Amino acid sequence: MGEPRNHAAVGYAMIVVAASLASIGLIALAIGDDVLYSDKISRDKTKHFEGCKADGFAGEGCGIYHDRINNRISGIYTGLDG
Repeated sequence: MGEPRNHAAVGYAMIVVAASLASIGLIALAIGDDVLYSDKISRDKTKHFEGCKADGFAGEGCGIYHDRINNRISGIYTGLDG
């Protein structure tokens, strides 16, 4: 039979796994019927980006895209006048 300390370590690991599964279950209960929660967030962010792109990245809240857009790889350079 193995050393008792190994059994204790396995027991602690099982407690951690059970706690993480319980937290996943609580998150699933909080989201509830909205199974496309992350999809809606993604669509909202895409819509915001497209709106900023149409305004030349000068609208309110469009400054978050400035560092991602203004680089040599994208080839798009915009100012933050708005």
